[in-house]
Amino acid sequence: MSGALDGNVLAGALREVFAVDLTTARGECAGCGQVNVVAAIVVYADGPGIVARCPGCASVVLRFVRGPGRAWLDLRGVVSLQVDLPD
Repeated sequence: MSGALDGNVLAGALREVFAVDLTTARGECAGCGQVNVVAAIVVYADGPGIVARCPGCASVVLRFVRGPGRAWLDLRGVVSLQVDLPD
């Protein structure tokens, strides 16, 4: 594909997004379409990782696992995540 770049181009943009408090970000549930701030989702943290569910339909919206020197973040249950950034 002409003009395609590798994922390293995202480094600056992703660093900017994840440098903010994501608890105020608004996510749309892929299951029911309900929009909630991250702080309002239902979180289960008693397993080997963290699982977050939509308060409206209980669909899994986020999975987070931390290991030595790395982390895995699965957001396939979120249609979009809107993050407010400073101008």
